[in-house]
Amino acid sequence: MALKFQHPLTFQSSKSPSSFAVSRSRLPRSSHRVSMASTIGITSKEIPNGKKPFMPPREVHVQKTHSLSPQKIEMFKSLENWAEENILVLLKPVEKCWQPQDYLPDPASEGFDEQVKELRERTKELPDDYFVVLVGDMITEEALPTYQTMLNTLDGVRDETGASLSPWAIWNRAWTAEENRHGDLLNKYLYLSGRVDMRQIEKTIQYLIGSGMDPQTENNPYLGFIYTSFQERATFISHGNTARLAKDHGDLKLAQVCGIIAADEKRHETAYTKIVEKLFEIDPDGTVLSLADMMRKKVSMPAHLMYDGVDDNLFDNYASVAQRIGVYTARDYADILEFLVQRWNVEKLTGLSGEGRKAQDFLCGLAPRIRKLEERAQARAKQTSLAPFSWIFGKELTV
Repeated sequence: MALKFQHPLTFQSSKSPSSFAVSRSRLPRSSHRVSMASTIGITSKEIPNGKKPFMPPREVHVQKTHSLSPQKIEMFKSLENWAEENILVLLKPVEKCWQPQDYLPDPASEGFDEQVKELRERTKELPDDYFVVLVGDMITEEALPTYQTMLNTLDGVRDETGASLSPWAIWNRAWTAEENRHGDLLNKYLYLSGRVDMRQIEKTIQYLIGSGMDPQTENNPYLGFIYTSFQERATFISHGNTARLAKDHGDLKLAQVCGIIAADEKRHETAYTKIVEKLFEIDPDGTVLSLADMMRKKVSMPAHLMYDGVDDNLFDNYASVAQRIGVYTARDYADILEFLVQRWNVEKLTGLSGEGRKAQDFLCGLAPRIRKLEERAQARAKQTSLAPFSWIFGKELTV
């Protein structure tokens, strides 16, 4: 049981632990929407539930775009030297990075078959609900093209050519390259385990990348870097908890896998929080207003448009399992917000405008309010139900 945030001060209970972070205003069917490309030779009648190919399973917001002023775009360009000296140093040289093959059976070795057998023996002790969460985390990582695209929508920091030597562009590409290893490693591990339906998982990845995401960041790097600061910490927590549970169930190798991914996410969190810290230093009023704006809109999870061709509520059901087994919860959301407010010394900001002070008060009181509302929601939690997951061959789990 968790919270589904609607209006900034209005909350509604829901089963989904992460859906509370996806405030979604339904658009009328007649509303303007940008249609995505369809697949030649396939009609909507041939798609499960009558869906059009590559369309998101849910309506998305009509988003505001390019909300950053030209003066502030120039400010980000003036920060390029700072980014080179303070952000690029947080990247690791490729030759010093771990690679997925370091943690997988070696297909070139004579003992490959035995190594795969050992992996399968270890994973036999892992419950189905753990696999659903691990698959959901892996699919989130595999939608990396969407996240690089999102960063490249941000005015003033995008990669203008695809190979720009701007420090912002270098960071974007190198961050993407480091993150790319996460999905590769988890995907191969799950494939070798034999415990999941890889075709259904692969369909989900294709649907998700085709659907994109709806972060409401307005091409605005203030909002974009606040969003990534939050999400990197969220993934650090999620992968850290999957590592802990793998260890509890006896798969120490998988615990190591999840742990090294969590360590990457923590390092990336450091980079994005340093950027926002710099923004607070040079523009405290604009940054606190942006942070309040992002939190009023709620931080949507990157995979909130997840769909497998079968379950319209797949993301909510996956998120409910994650909440139930303690991988990512509504309390984690509040803890992340509180951590960032403290990390950026929001409570100590001075010299703010009237609107800035209102935003400051809102932010400093939000995390405790979220926790209280979650406690009330837990107290009046509705009866649980069962939902089938195509990723584990249609087995039903409590959501």
